[in-house]
Amino acid sequence: MIEHGLNMDRQLLISAIIEHAAAQYGSQIVSSRETHGPIHRYTYRECARRSRRLAQALRRLGLQPGDFAATLAWNNHRHLEAYFAVSGSGLAIHTCNPRLHLDQLAYVLDHAGDTALLFDATFAPLVAALAPRCPRIRHWIALCERAHMPPLEGLPGLLCYEELIAPETGQYAWPDLDERTAAALCYTSGTTGHPKGALYTHRALILNALTVTTPGILSLAAEDSVLPIVPMFHINAWCIPYAAPIAGSALVLPGPRLDGAALYEMMESERVTRSAGVPTVLLGLLQHVESHELELSTLRRICSGGSLVPASLIAKYAERGIELLQGWGMTETSGVATMTCLTADEAGGPQAERCGLTAKQGRTPFGVEIKVVDEDGRTLPRDGTSQGELMIRGQWIVSGYYKSETSPIVDGWLRTGDVATIDANGILQIRDRIKDLIKTGGEWISSIDVENVACNHPSVAQAAVIGVRHPKWQERPLLFVVRRPGHELARQQILDHLGAQLARICVPEEVIFLEALPVGGTGKVQKAALRAEYGDVFQ
Repeated sequence: MIEHGLNMDRQLLISAIIEHAAAQYGSQIVSSRETHGPIHRYTYRECARRSRRLAQALRRLGLQPGDFAATLAWNNHRHLEAYFAVSGSGLAIHTCNPRLHLDQLAYVLDHAGDTALLFDATFAPLVAALAPRCPRIRHWIALCERAHMPPLEGLPGLLCYEELIAPETGQYAWPDLDERTAAALCYTSGTTGHPKGALYTHRALILNALTVTTPGILSLAAEDSVLPIVPMFHINAWCIPYAAPIAGSALVLPGPRLDGAALYEMMESERVTRSAGVPTVLLGLLQHVESHELELSTLRRICSGGSLVPASLIAKYAERGIELLQGWGMTETSGVATMTCLTADEAGGPQAERCGLTAKQGRTPFGVEIKVVDEDGRTLPRDGTSQGELMIRGQWIVSGYYKSETSPIVDGWLRTGDVATIDANGILQIRDRIKDLIKTGGEWISSIDVENVACNHPSVAQAAVIGVRHPKWQERPLLFVVRRPGHELARQQILDHLGAQLARICVPEEVIFLEALPVGGTGKVQKAALRAEYGDVFQ
């Protein structure tokens, strides 16, 4: 008979993170750029107390364990408080991506069954448009004080955050939940059809956050100050809002301004040593620094992902003594799934070789396994050249989609939809994307969705969309249109048609009119031929 060990069985809970930070690093600072401009600073101790006050207020409003509360918010201190108050009290926080089209936002709010929505004042116009379409939401909570309340007085259930938590004492005992309780919900933004929900447990988020603190990823300690550029509405900001208080690191939240000048100002004023964000924003930061002959005096490491990080960008940061590491993950992986992590031999090689390795997606941390398979599901060798669909499994990988009858799991592995190789040293490299999804600025765009909207125009006979390399966004959609015989259709007319039905980021950068689209023997459009001819039009 196998004996059980004699260890305490304590649950991994989100509420324990902020209470740990308050107890062990209570004076450590959380800096946050407010929506209306200035920087707000307070301690983890104060953050914990305000989180408990919000948990009390949500209970007073009638929200019960198992309910869902949504957010439409930037990276700021009130959003951080919601992270801990909502999940810690037994609710699940549903972080909504404001870049989704209005129809998609209304869908995910209804699909999740949210009963409350906490929103930043800058999203007031979006809230006004959503409210008539979301009758199940009873409480609309503006994340501000009374002086900055948005003009939504006619909205039923509108509350001011600071007035909501003001009567509460903060004397609140977090419930002792099962660690497999749902803690957070994120929806995919790049699938065809409706977005799909990834419902994360307390256990999964904490395991991921602990991994983020390790030397192979952000390498966080109490002496560090970390600024997550990646939005808190996008895969929980890669779990950094949990990882920073676990490690006792100072946390810097940049708010709505992610331009190079604003990020540089916060990085210098808050002495940021670690950061994470998509390549587009990191390029803007570097351009600001170079054009103004500035120095990033404290920054030492950045983790990037969302789209491919150019080796040239990695090299430019390296020249300034800053490690730019590339990783890979997706909504379904709850955050980080791979990250550049060089051995001593790899790190000691020539800079060109180091940057080449760093430009790949890296190795898995402990707790995650990957493989590539062929069309028949057979595992391919780890030789760096055998190319197949990337499959993944692990401690923080989803096992299915929320309220969905279809499963992305095959024999215990998640299908990622990416084509990749893995070399003999375990280093992943994404080669291509299945189903022609386009990634721009860290966001997924479905070419099929754009094509469908384009084809709804009465003057369009056929349409095709491909992703094309772009100097700023890494990749942008390019639209090809075949006009109906006898119809006139100008570039701006079709772009206006798309802009009325799609999120702005999904509207193609350019339109090329053709007499016919290239098709193969089965009648399918040959997008490879379009890429071969037009793949450099934005360069």
